[in-house]
Amino acid sequence: MVLTWAWKKLVYEVKDHPHISDAEISHIELGGGLVDTSRRTKSGLTGGLTWSIVKQLLSQRMLVGIYIGQFCINTLTTFFLTWFPSYLAEARHLSIVKVGFAAALPALCGSGGGILGGVVSDYLLRSGVSLTGARKIPIIVGMLFSVTMVGCNYTHSQTVVMALMSFAFFGKGFGALGWTVIADVSPRNLIGMNGGVFNFFGNLSSITTPIVIGLIKTYTGSYDGALIFVGATAVMAIFSYLVIVRDIKRIELVPATQ
Repeated sequence: MVLTWAWKKLVYEVKDHPHISDAEISHIELGGGLVDTSRRTKSGLTGGLTWSIVKQLLSQRMLVGIYIGQFCINTLTTFFLTWFPSYLAEARHLSIVKVGFAAALPALCGSGGGILGGVVSDYLLRSGVSLTGARKIPIIVGMLFSVTMVGCNYTHSQTVVMALMSFAFFGKGFGALGWTVIADVSPRNLIGMNGGVFNFFGNLSSITTPIVIGLIKTYTGSYDGALIFVGATAVMAIFSYLVIVRDIKRIELVPATQ
């Protein structure tokens, strides 16, 4: 309720903000931002959003690759939010108190990775690297970091396990540039719609990941396969961005035929 109140008081349309200048509005507009979301654009897609528009979004190879990538990246997040504490308690035999502290460490590393990934991406862009390279490099590097969690299957040291898991979650944060990419590529008047489809695919993994890991644990009696599964989704994210997404660029959709 407090956040709702804060949103109403502090969030404005660009042109309605009490402290914005004409120069800043022009800067936003020149950079590709929408300064008047209520205005109907030339493409004719702002009003009357229909399933045909969703179909057009799903027909874009680049967007499908981004959606798949988000599904895979969110699988990592869901693992840490759901099964990771159980893994520490059951597979690594940590007490409940220790599990609480231990589970927080990778999350802190993931938060730091999330900030650093954005900083690096923007630095690459300012240094003359293409938009595609500036976005893909942190994602790919971060997912490679995340794959290291599979190494936990080959050590008995709790210290090494925590180091690998923290490094893996740091990598997940470092590579979590999905929303940045969505802002880069969405049709200018369909950022909300595209973001919704993007979130839909990402959150599907919140359903599938706990179930898949639970089945693996039930049928194998071990978490080893679960870590391989999560690591494999990180590899799939890399494949998706390298092979399916290709160039990262803004797309423009034509009005659907009624």
